[in-house]
Amino acid sequence: MSGLNRWVPRLIIATAVLHFAWAFLQPNAWDDIVRDGFAAAVADPDAPGHWNREASVWFLIAGALLFVLGTMTRLAVRLTGRVPAQVGWFLLATGVPLCVLYFPVTGSWALLVLGVLALAATYRTEPSPGR
Repeated sequence: MSGLNRWVPRLIIATAVLHFAWAFLQPNAWDDIVRDGFAAAVADPDAPGHWNREASVWFLIAGALLFVLGTMTRLAVRLTGRVPAQVGWFLLATGVPLCVLYFPVTGSWALLVLGVLALAATYRTEPSPGR
């Protein structure tokens, strides 16, 4: 197993943890969301602080989904010896539109880097025999 195959899942998980943490460290609106009782607390785009609420929720969701992707990638590497190509393509398919829409005020460039690293890990490693 190459170094990239070991590091790509770790980097995805680290990105997930950073996203999750940023959901609470950034100027957020969790107190407003809690005060409004969670249900439909982000549904009204005309409510004061709507965009802070949106950002808080989306960073949390993105962190959770990246964590799932990272842990599943780690499992795939353990079972097959390499990162599945779909992981790299998924990260690129997510990162490119986000970079186009939000550049330069975005961290989604990290998804592009992770996607390229994942594809490099995939195509630089032969599948393990018998797996």
